[in-house]
Amino acid sequence: MELIRSAWMFFQDQVLGMKWLNALIGKGLVALGLDLDGILGGGLQFFIYDTIKIFVLLSVLIFLISYIQSYFPPERTKKILGRFRGIFANSIAALLGTVTPFCSCSSIPIFMGFTSAGLPVGVTFSFLISSPMVDLGSLVLLMSIFGAKIAVAYVVLGLVIAVVGGTLLEKLGMEKYVEGFVKNASQIETDAAELTRHDRVEFAKEQVLGTIKKVAPYIFVGVGIGAFIHNVIPQAWIESVLGSGNPFAVILATLVGVPMYADIFGTIPVAESLLAKGASLGTILSFMMAVTTLSLPSLIMLRKAVKPKLLTAFIIICAAGIILVGYLFNAFQYLFI
Repeated sequence: MELIRSAWMFFQDQVLGMKWLNALIGKGLVALGLDLDGILGGGLQFFIYDTIKIFVLLSVLIFLISYIQSYFPPERTKKILGRFRGIFANSIAALLGTVTPFCSCSSIPIFMGFTSAGLPVGVTFSFLISSPMVDLGSLVLLMSIFGAKIAVAYVVLGLVIAVVGGTLLEKLGMEKYVEGFVKNASQIETDAAELTRHDRVEFAKEQVLGTIKKVAPYIFVGVGIGAFIHNVIPQAWIESVLGSGNPFAVILATLVGVPMYADIFGTIPVAESLLAKGASLGTILSFMMAVTTLSLPSLIMLRKAVKPKLLTAFIIICAAGIILVGYLFNAFQYLFI
């Protein structure tokens, strides 16, 4: 048992976490005469290490997930979801969201396609919530920084929000608040061509290049902000605003996260720095969930497909779920850290 635990810790720290890379970068900066405890040296070490680590892991993950995704084109996914009813359908939709696009704005066109195909609005919203929040890539990247327990708990609770949120929207009878052009869009049923292994590899390569180009600016900005927090902002200030002493920290983090637009890969470096500076775990995860699920640009896009009443219900249900998860993580933080 101890051997298995040691092997897992090595995998988590050295393969996913790439701590060897951090040490190597540190040695290189020291050789250049920089002080790793200083603002410049420490900031450069954080920026270079996190940037390389995230891009390497992200490229590998996108390739693997896209290869899997090639087996689930939208047409096949619609057919799969159409076989199920009730909360089981919501659960399947949330799980399928884990192997689809990596940000909410990319998920909305798929959501519209599912809705126009006649799938229940609750099922399509379960997909829309889970897709940007808890994809498989975020699971592995979270493991590389926060460890397996936090990563798995984050994904499980994210799926719960997706399933419960979609179910509530359906129970509230929100079908009638989908815009008419979405419901009445014509559907042309075509059988997806069977892809060869070579086709799937090429598709995965294209997805890697396309996604990296799209998310790179957010990663650079996120790592830059993380480096600034890590090396410049005093720990006492972070603890006073986002620590356990502030009972409104979770609500504040959720509200701050909503206007922003970034994928989860851009928020992880910020979350890493905030945790190291004393911010509460639940507060950080609420911020990440709000940024990825309720970003202002994605809500503007979604408004084109749904009426204000449905959009408002979606925001309230998601925000309430995110805040509840934040407080739960804060209450049981001792189990994870």
